[in-house]
Amino acid sequence: MIRAIKILFILGVIGALAAAGITYGIYLNVKDRIPTVAELKDTKLQIPLRIYTRDSKLIGEFGEQRRTPVSYDEIPANLENAILAAEDTNFYHHPGVDIMGLGRAAFQLVSSGEIQGGGSTITMQVARNYFLSFEQTFTRKFTEIFISLKMEQELTKHEILELYVNKIYLGKRAYGFEAAAQVYYGKSLQELDLAQLAMIAGLPKAPSRFNPIVNPSRALIRRNWILQRMLSLGMINKEDYQTAVEAPITAQNHGISPDVEASYVAEMVRAELYDKFGDDLYNDGLVVYTTINSERQLEANQAVYDGVLAYDERHGYRGTLETRPDLVSASTEEQTKALKAHSNIVDWTMALVLATTETDATVRLEDGSTVTLPWPAMSWARPYIDADRQGAAPKVVADVLVPGDVIQLRPDSQTNWRLAQTPAVQSALISLDSKDGAIESLVGGFNFFANKFNRVTQSKRQPGSNFKPFIYTSALNQGYTAASIINDAPVVFEDNNLAAAWRPTNDGGKFYGPTRLRQALFRSQNVVSVRLLDEMGIRPTLEFLKRFGFDPAELPHNLSLSLGSANLSPLQIAAGYTVFSNGGFRVQPYLIDRVEDSEGNILFQAEPITVCDPCTLLELDQLGDVQMGLFDTPQGFKTLPVAQRVIDADIAYIIYDMMRDVIRYGTGRRALVLKRDDIAGKTGTTNDGRDAWFSGFNGDIVTSVWTGFDDSSPLGRGEWGGSASLPTWISYMRDALADQEPAYIAKPSSLVTVRIDPKTGERALPGQKDAIFEVFRPANVPAQRVLNVPITTGTSATDLKQEEAKAETALENLF
Repeated sequence: MIRAIKILFILGVIGALAAAGITYGIYLNVKDRIPTVAELKDTKLQIPLRIYTRDSKLIGEFGEQRRTPVSYDEIPANLENAILAAEDTNFYHHPGVDIMGLGRAAFQLVSSGEIQGGGSTITMQVARNYFLSFEQTFTRKFTEIFISLKMEQELTKHEILELYVNKIYLGKRAYGFEAAAQVYYGKSLQELDLAQLAMIAGLPKAPSRFNPIVNPSRALIRRNWILQRMLSLGMINKEDYQTAVEAPITAQNHGISPDVEASYVAEMVRAELYDKFGDDLYNDGLVVYTTINSERQLEANQAVYDGVLAYDERHGYRGTLETRPDLVSASTEEQTKALKAHSNIVDWTMALVLATTETDATVRLEDGSTVTLPWPAMSWARPYIDADRQGAAPKVVADVLVPGDVIQLRPDSQTNWRLAQTPAVQSALISLDSKDGAIESLVGGFNFFANKFNRVTQSKRQPGSNFKPFIYTSALNQGYTAASIINDAPVVFEDNNLAAAWRPTNDGGKFYGPTRLRQALFRSQNVVSVRLLDEMGIRPTLEFLKRFGFDPAELPHNLSLSLGSANLSPLQIAAGYTVFSNGGFRVQPYLIDRVEDSEGNILFQAEPITVCDPCTLLELDQLGDVQMGLFDTPQGFKTLPVAQRVIDADIAYIIYDMMRDVIRYGTGRRALVLKRDDIAGKTGTTNDGRDAWFSGFNGDIVTSVWTGFDDSSPLGRGEWGGSASLPTWISYMRDALADQEPAYIAKPSSLVTVRIDPKTGERALPGQKDAIFEVFRPANVPAQRVLNVPITTGTSATDLKQEEAKAETALENLF
């Protein structure tokens, strides 16, 4: 007996030594894969790039792993208990490994030759998720054990649980429980009830099998099992258990919803930063704050949406997507399945016409519900023939719809749903702060999710007459005045840069004869612009246009330049218009205000070129070639580069005053509805109506709108800048300028106002009844006339000021 005991003892010692040797051998084999203490404490989560507006509203997220890290203190107690009940009841008492679980794993190894899983504590799951792969092998399992033991020595239990809560995969691209709360319930962890917390606590075991969206029945069983475990462990009371176990499944696929739709903006930011950060951009948790104003972005979205749909309805209904009479008698399930097969626009719905009367239609929506579509919701639908023609206006529902038609509907405040069709036309809007170039709102097209092409930055289109203010400013710089006369009469140009002799005409074919530049601009007279450029010379004009940021190499070197034949983006046009808006200074558009890392450290802070109004200029010799200024901003005092003047203040005011007349009397008269005297702008329409523009501004903000087809098809009869793009501009600016005080471009004291003859542009005769007032720089004031004899002697500045005072008094008496 004693001998047997000795043999058993020796065998036990040998076995123990063998086990120790095997364990040590395994350790030597895997020790290089065990992280150091520093690596354990510096675990890095893969956090997606997030992009925000200036006022901290989310507009975009990029990264394969949706993750929002939380600290241990932010973990709800019920969630912690649910995790422990489901995954590792003994978490706070074991050293990182579960001996019984390891026993099961060893048995699996002996019986099958492979590790089948099981026995993993929360610590081991953290080790696997942070430092290892998911392969089921002997070596990986032992490495996991060694890492777990080391983690327990170096980290607290709370630190390990925090890593688990933030790292574990929970389905639907959600990594970590906060991301899962947002994805499945559209809420934060703190907002979830016990039943919802237990539901997501059941996901780590098998995110696909127990997914409440994909497999709700299995997910319910798993949830209730966890709740039962919590009850038996004393984590919850019977009443809480009963309430939670009876709760219905409320999970839905919420994704990560932005606070503000600005997908074109988000993509611009992503593309710009990718060049610097590469693929790390999607994992390092960078946070980007843009210059976007969330309220103005929402207003821009709505303005473009309404403008495009208004154009689309004006040109008629292109017909149903398909007609399926067989679906009318089919089951609701078959009907909705057929409807969902069609792609649609966000917030719109597909519908099947079930029956019609003279005044309404009964339709099945893709969610299975049935609604009545009233006549006003479809009365607009004249048949589309082409861009210039529509068929007769419908009189009854049967003129538009018949049973079996598959149609699109969009939300409508008056009729609930309105007959719709996906527009083919596109529009884009860009709005800038003219003092520093900050992009406050940007819409690159009607529907980013259907077409990601950004028409604000990527599309180069002809601006047409929208470009004329730059030509007229060049003329003012060369000594022309708003009263200068150009003969608007037929002319033929023989230009070596043109393919053939050119006979420019005005829209409508009408000629006005001798015309003042002010009139020519607000009437948008083409011949005057061409003759003016011909007089000034193309080369000096191209050189002058560089002041607005235009590259002469991108501009035509012929007289068509005067009619806006260059191919330019809306962003380039809007940037040029900021010079008019801020009184003559050039700024650079910018979108990214600052970039922060995951810890909140600032990696990049924009220093925009800013108009010094007001600021304290700093000494040049201390700061180099760029003039700097000290600005008082909402974030405190900042030193920023000062914008340089590119056109004189006198010229800036005169062109602004001329462009105000575009709205008072000219092609922009629709904007009078805003009842603001501080706004100015210019329409633009290219040949055959292929591009329609309106760019307008006051002393603070510039907004440019473009409308057209991507394939440059004509917009159709009656579609001009003033009808296709101006309404969108008005809609946006009405909201953007609401409650804003008028912002005028300041009138320099050097300018003088004198009475002129409206027909000749000369100084008015004493007592001339049809005389009007015009603004001039002193050097350009027309000579005084007495009867028909002009006085050629110079006029003193004192005399000019006295006459200006009389003119202003007369203006006050008029109004």
